Formats: sequence, structure tokens, C-alpha cells
Amino acid sequence: MPDDNGHQDDRPNKGFVRRFLDLPADSVPKTVFVAVTLCLVASMVVSATAVSLRPIQDVNKLRDKQINILQVAGVYTPGENITEAFNAFEPHVLDLATGEFTTEFDPATFDDLAAADDPELSRALTDDPAGIGRQSNFRTIYLLRKEDKSIDKIILPVHGYGLWSTLYGFVALEANGNDIFGLQFYQHAETPGLGAEVDNPRWKALWSGKKLTDDNGDLLITVAKTAPPAGKEYHVDALAGATLTSVGVDNLVRFWMGESGYGPFLANVKAGAI
Repeated sequence: MPDDNGHQDDRPNKGFVRRFLDLPADSVPKTVFVAVTLCLVASMVVSATAVSLRPIQDVNKLRDKQINILQVAGVYTPGENITEAFNAFEPHVLDLATGEFTTEFDPATFDDLAAADDPELSRALTDDPAGIGRQSNFRTIYLLRKEDKSIDKIILPVHGYGLWSTLYGFVALEANGNDIFGLQFYQHAETPGLGAEVDNPRWKALWSGKKLTDDNGDLLITVAKTAPPAGKEYHVDALAGATLTSVGVDNLVRFWMGESGYGPFLANVKAGAI
């Protein structure tokens, strides 16, 4: 091919790859290519690692859940075999509407939170003080029995929105279904030193011995700065400097312990039907 001066250019035509390789190392095309390649390789490594570690993560997640249930029930001993200790608990899938156990699902595999996203297993909430959006029609609860097979503790999962996050936890009740043994959250993102004080052992201890309802069955348990007219046995002090988190905890506990939550089940417990 002749050049601009009419001379024949004997240099062979270079392909795209050759021209790219001949570019300076600090050229824009080479810089972009290296950056994109590194990103793709890194993303593949991260994805492969996440997939390979998922079984371990699932095991650790289950173990953490079991530890929290043992702790809120007051039967956790550091260093013990968690699996063996947790075998003392009896899981049941509860139909919230009837307050009765259902055999429709396997309690060992039923996923409460996934069910809340399934339109066939949940309902959208119009009255939603806990701020959860949708509520599963079924929840997995846990019974701890005594040696004589009578109920010792009832462990109920709860969740609801605080200031910055959804708090997930468990409420432990005595066998009468009304006296609170303990409250424990295992996941949240509330403000350290303020809302995160829901994890403070001193604040959690305030829940022990409180009552949900009065003799008439009215739900009175309250998280507030001052005790309600009903008395201190229905009152837990609000967290200092964490008003919205305290309101969130109050809302979620009252929601789940009320008629929209475990109310029908607790009525069955008090009637001796469980």
C-alpha cells in the first residue's frame, strides 16, 4: 500500500492484538484492560470462596441461634456441647391464627423469615407497629420441658424495627405463658453505647419476672421511662438516650405477644391446651 508520498509501504498490516500489545505499558487502553481483568478475576475468586464457605456459614449460623436460645432460657453453660444441650428443646411450627401446632412443615427445616416473603405463607400488615411489613402465618417456637415432661420454658422468636435496624431475638416465658423469664436479641445494628444497650446484661435482667397481661388478659407489658398505672410488674425501664430503640422494642414485644402474634397460642397455654 502506498504511503502519503506515493511510496510503497512494505510493512505488514498488524492485527488488533498485535497493535494492542505494542502500546506503551502506561497507555489508557492497557490500564483499563488490566483493571477490568483484575476486577473480574477478583470477583470470581470471591464468589467461589463464598460458595465454598456457605455450608460452614450455615452451620455457624445455626450454632449461634442455638446458643441464643440456650442463653435466653437460662440453661447455657460455656464449653458444653451445644448440639447435645439443644436437644433438650422441642421445636414446633405454630399456626399463629389458631395458636395450635401444625404438622404441615418440618420444624427442623422450616424457615420463618423466608416464609414471611412467600405470599402463600404470609400476609401484608396494615397495622404494623413492629415495622416488619409482612408477617408469616407460621412461626417455629421452642419448648423446654422438665424431667416429668411438663413445660419449663417457652421460647418465642420476635423481631421488629428499632432506630436503624430490625432487631431479631427471643422472648422466654415461664410455663404459665405470662411471666417473662428473659429477652435476648441476637442480631441488630443499633447505635453502639445507646440503642445497642439492648445487649447489656443489666438491662436484659430487668425483664425477668415481668408479666405480659393482667388477670383480665389485657396486654400491659411496656418499655417506657415511667411505669404504667398497672404497676412495675408490667414495666421495663427504657434505655437511656435511646428513645426510638426503646419504642421499637416496646412495639415489637407488644405486637408479638398480642393477638396479631402469639396471643392465641398463649391463651391455649393458659387454658392448659398445650
